[in-house]
Amino acid sequence: MKTRKYFGTDGIRGRVGEGKINPEFVLKLGWAAGRVLGNGNAGKVLIGKDTRISGYLFESSLEAGLVAAGMDIRLLGPMPTPGIAYLTRTLHASAGIVISASHNPYYDNGIKFFSSSGTKLPDEMEKAIEAELEKPLVTVDSANLGKAVRVEDAAGRYIEFCKSTVPHHLDLSGLKIVVDCANGATYHIAPPVLEELGAQVEVIGAEPDGFNINRETGSTHPKALQQAVLQHQADVGIALDGDGDRLIMVDHTGAIVDGDGILYIIARSRMAHPDGLKGPVVGTTMSNLGLELALKELGVELQRTDVGDRYILAALDANKWVLGGEPSGHIICRDRTSTGDGIVAALQVLAAMVMSESSLRDLSMGMQRLPQILVNVDLGKTLPAVIMENDQVQKSVKAAEVTLGDDGRVLLRPSGTEPLIRVMVEGKDAPLVTQLANEIAETVKRMTAA
Repeated sequence: MKTRKYFGTDGIRGRVGEGKINPEFVLKLGWAAGRVLGNGNAGKVLIGKDTRISGYLFESSLEAGLVAAGMDIRLLGPMPTPGIAYLTRTLHASAGIVISASHNPYYDNGIKFFSSSGTKLPDEMEKAIEAELEKPLVTVDSANLGKAVRVEDAAGRYIEFCKSTVPHHLDLSGLKIVVDCANGATYHIAPPVLEELGAQVEVIGAEPDGFNINRETGSTHPKALQQAVLQHQADVGIALDGDGDRLIMVDHTGAIVDGDGILYIIARSRMAHPDGLKGPVVGTTMSNLGLELALKELGVELQRTDVGDRYILAALDANKWVLGGEPSGHIICRDRTSTGDGIVAALQVLAAMVMSESSLRDLSMGMQRLPQILVNVDLGKTLPAVIMENDQVQKSVKAAEVTLGDDGRVLLRPSGTEPLIRVMVEGKDAPLVTQLANEIAETVKRMTAA
C-alpha cells in the first residue's frame, strides 16, 4: 500500500472538507473509476452509503463523475457495506462503491470500492484509478452519458440474503434480542432480519439523523447495549457499527463477547457440523492468545496476519479457508459471504445458541481471554525502523519472551497511522504482563531519546 497516493488499506477516508474528502475530488474519483471500470465501454456501478449527513453530497459527486465517464448507476441509498458487496455480485455490476467512514464520527467520510465479485478492488485496479486521477477530466459524448436509477428493493434483497445464511428451519422465537444499529446503515435491515426469523426484538440506535452515527452507540460503544440487555432482561445483545461490518455481542449478564469470542463460537459450531471446519481460523497479530489456545483444544490452528480485514480476506481466499476475523468484530464467514458482515456473523452465533440449546455465556466460556496490555510509545521524530531494529529493544523483547515462555506473547509494532510504537504483552499472569509491557516501553522511550 506504500505505493498508493490516495488509497489506504480500506479505501480513501478523512474529515469532510479536508484533504481529498471534498466534492471536487470525489467527482474526479468517480470519473476516474468509471474510466477504469468501464474500460472504454458502458458498465453498471452500484452506489450505497451509510447515514452520515455528508453521504448526500458525495453520492451526488460520484454520480456526476461516473455518468461523465459513461457509466450507468444503481443507487442503493443507506445500505450496510456488506450488503453493497452482496448486491454488487448478484446484480452483476462492474463494481460497488461504498460511501462510509465505518465506525468513525459523522464528520468523517470515505469512499471504498468492491469488485464485480463483491471483494476488495484488486491492487492493480486501484493503481489504474490513481493514474486516471492525474489526467484532465473529459466527458464522454452526450449520446454516451450514463444514467442513474434507484434500486427500490435493495433492502429487501439483502434481508433475504442474510436469512439465507442460516438453516431454513432456524427458529429464533425463543430468544429475546436487543440490537444496536449505531444509528447507521443497518437501522432498517438488522431488526427485520431478526424479527422474520422469529425473535422478540428490542431496538436501539435506529434513529439516524445524519449526525448521531456511532455516537455513544454501536460496537465501539457497547455500554448502551449492555444496559439495554439488562433493562429488557434479554437473552443476548447485538451491537453493529455504522456501516454494519463489525459485530460485538453481549450475553444475558451484560458481559461483552468481542470478535475473538465470536470467532471461537462460530469455529466450535462449525466443528460440530458433519462437514467440519475447512482449514485454520485466520486472526491477526492482535488476536488474543486465549483464542489461539481455545482453538488448539478444538484441534484447530490459528493463523495470524497483519491487522486489517484486507489481510484476513487475502489469507482466506489464497488458501480456500472459511473463517477469520479481528477482536474489533470484523468477522468474515467466507463460506457465507465475500466480506466482513456483522449481521451474518451474528446469525451464525444465534444459530449455534439455538442448535446447542445454550446461552451465549455458556458458549463463550470455552475461551478464556488472557490479560493483554497495550502501551503506546510516542516516537517523536525517530523513525519506526530505527526502534524496531535497535539491539537494546530487541534484547528487552527477548527477555520478556523468555520470562513468559509458552504462557504468553510479545508483539512490538509501529502504528500505521500515528508516530507510535505499540508494545503488546499478554499472558496468564496479569501483574507480570503489565510489568513486562512497561519495561519494554521504557526501553523504547530511552532509545527514542538517545
